[in-house]
Amino acid sequence: MQTRTSAKRHPHNDAPDTAEAFRRLTSMPAGPERDALRDEIVEAWLPMADRLAGRFRSRGENLEDLRQVAALGLVKAVDRYDPERGNAFESYAVPTITGEIKRHFRDHMWTLHVPRRVQDLRNRVRIAGQDLSQTISGRRPTVTELAEHANMSEEDVRAGLEALESFTALSLDAELPGSEDGYSLSDALGSDDPALDTVVDRESVKARLAALPERERSILYMRFFGDMTQSRIAEELGISQMHVSRLISRCCGRVREQVMRDVA
Repeated sequence: MQTRTSAKRHPHNDAPDTAEAFRRLTSMPAGPERDALRDEIVEAWLPMADRLAGRFRSRGENLEDLRQVAALGLVKAVDRYDPERGNAFESYAVPTITGEIKRHFRDHMWTLHVPRRVQDLRNRVRIAGQDLSQTISGRRPTVTELAEHANMSEEDVRAGLEALESFTALSLDAELPGSEDGYSLSDALGSDDPALDTVVDRESVKARLAALPERERSILYMRFFGDMTQSRIAEELGISQMHVSRLISRCCGRVREQVMRDVA
């Protein structure tokens, strides 16, 4: 059984007219005859799949591997295509094949590791978008439409859509868009604030300092918050500088030990 190509014009020379073959295919029961017709349709459209694979030849992947991926996308398009919906096969097959190639890049050449759950969401959103492309023309399906078609929450759809656009990572040395002064992305990134460690330390010792006797608290306050010397503190309290030094060392050691015990 041969798949005939009519004289009907198509956007590309590698787009045969298989409309009649698809109509026969959908009405045939499963079996060797149907499989043979399916194979003929796939073979007729293979040149188009090869052309689409060629568009990605300069992206670091072997062309022969890309052609095999494109052929797999073509088979999926043939199996999923429904001629009763009224759209030409090419309009459905092109995004399906292209999506399969892009999925290959995303699955095997991710710059960053992406959790499996996010990859699954991306795939479900991608397939739903391909299915809806047969019934929606002139625009992309909305988040709500994708969620209803794929039986997903809108939040998961948004995560899947974001993953579709997150195949490559932007270098920190990349110049910021619109920047004329040579600023890179790294110049816009924040850094650790050393004052945060001080905040953590102060909060950690606050309760232990409050539990010290009043004289020890006063000595520590004058030394570390009033920036007073040990001799000045000694004069203020009427004790020796050596005694002040011992009290400071003993209080700091006790508070440190208690805080470390609390952490452990």
